[in-house]
Amino acid sequence: MKKVTLSFILLFCSAWVFAAKVDTVQIPSAAMNKVYKAAIAFPNSYAKSKANFPVLYLLHGGYGHFDDWLLKTPDKSLVKNLADQYNIIIVMPEGETFSYYVDSPVDPTSKFETYIIREVIPFIDSKYRTVNDKKGRLITGLSMGGFGSLYLSTRHPELFAAAGSMSGALDPNMTNWKLPPDRFEMLTKMLDKIWGPMTPDTYLPYSIINMADQIRRNGLPLVINIGVDDFLLEPNRELHSRLVYNHTPHDYSEQPGGHTWEFWQNALPGHLLFFSKVLKANGTYVL
Repeated sequence: MKKVTLSFILLFCSAWVFAAKVDTVQIPSAAMNKVYKAAIAFPNSYAKSKANFPVLYLLHGGYGHFDDWLLKTPDKSLVKNLADQYNIIIVMPEGETFSYYVDSPVDPTSKFETYIIREVIPFIDSKYRTVNDKKGRLITGLSMGGFGSLYLSTRHPELFAAAGSMSGALDPNMTNWKLPPDRFEMLTKMLDKIWGPMTPDTYLPYSIINMADQIRRNGLPLVINIGVDDFLLEPNRELHSRLVYNHTPHDYSEQPGGHTWEFWQNALPGHLLFFSKVLKANGTYVL
């Protein structure tokens, strides 16, 4: 009995010692004159080698913050385990509760496109051993973060090797979202603070669906999935339809589930598997 107990303790300690490391750092924004936190998961192999590692930027959703992916998944070790499994650095930056990762045309204090692209990415590349090249840089996210991932990668294809979206809020035109009236009204007020009063002139430039032709021209590998019970199902289907129509290769799937952390926990490993194939093709996968 003592031998079994000792073996269990040693096994537990070994697992703990070699687990992925997660740091919380502060990344300043000159554009917004603020300092925001970010969480970074490092694979165990990072400390054991001198290699440069690919980076996945993992964006949170609306009403959330930078540490959502660490605190809200049913399995709190999900991100750390994936960082270890795929030998990748996973950066979880702050996007505030409703920035949509854009530079707001009506709120000069909300410039999250500038923050992620011009401040977060250079900060990470300057502080850590990263593959400082699009061939080793990836981006995905959930809901608002799914929008942010496709928005940022479409506008800055020179920075990313591939992009993904889980349950993405891909179209600011909420008339195609399956929402009860009270929630529709509440979200309209929130989104008005980002883009101004919603009209075709205000939302079309920010609609991922409207960017289908630009996505085709960019040619980035994309992985997109959505739950069949999600209130954002129709915008996702519409983007998929347009990408099929204009002959844009992409990985699109629908699975059981809704707008939940259970769905996103199940979806994220598939995104990492998809991205690992891209990294291997680019020669930037760390073995």
